[in-house]
Amino acid sequence: MRSLIPVSAALLALLLSAPSLNAGGFDDKLPDAASIAALEVRAAQAQPKEQCYLYAELLHQMIEYSSAQYAAGQFDKATTTLHKVHDLASKIHMALSRDEKRLKNTQILLRHTAFRLTELLHSSDEQDRPLVEQTLAQLNQVQTETMMAVFRH
Repeated sequence: MRSLIPVSAALLALLLSAPSLNAGGFDDKLPDAASIAALEVRAAQAQPKEQCYLYAELLHQMIEYSSAQYAAGQFDKATTTLHKVHDLASKIHMALSRDEKRLKNTQILLRHTAFRLTELLHSSDEQDRPLVEQTLAQLNQVQTETMMAVFRH
């Protein structure tokens, strides 16, 4: 029984660090408004098979940007960004059925984005928490659907 405690503690430590291990590179560069706008145009004009991943990347960048806005005390701008994120999650849902190219990458990125959104939930303004919770629930649903699509292909 004693040997189970250190093993379970090691497993717990490994699981807690897993999002940072899988995230490698997602947060290397803090996005700005111009890069987000460029990615939004690129995603809208992309081939249907590429749109899902590009929208997931856009969603991730917008979450990072919103988090930076909160940290800078720009609460109104962060709320506006969160509203855009909420709307964008539905585009990922619609593009999911047409994207076969990078489903696994999309699923990994969405999982990381959900993790970052959970962090944002804890640091967000109390007024914005319902919006963040709604967006997180929507994102978790899309991430689950993406995971199921990975298993189907």
